[in-house]
Amino acid sequence: EALLHTLKRSRRVKANDRERNRMHHLNAALDELRSVLPTFPDDTKLTKIETLRFAYNYIWALSETLRLA
Repeated sequence: EALLHTLKRSRRVKANDRERNRMHHLNAALDELRSVLPTFPDDTKLTKIETLRFAYNYIWALSETLRLA
């Protein structure tokens, strides 16, 4: 019983660490993406979903510009 509890707790701690690392990497990637997107004013920090939507639209607009050029 005690061994099972320890094993479950160990698995939960490891899962929490993996999730924390995953979110850290995701947030770092979003920060890097924000750094290359034009925003006005410059100190505006977009939310995660705003960043993804803006990046999608920005890439689409650049693609359209190239297509029409």
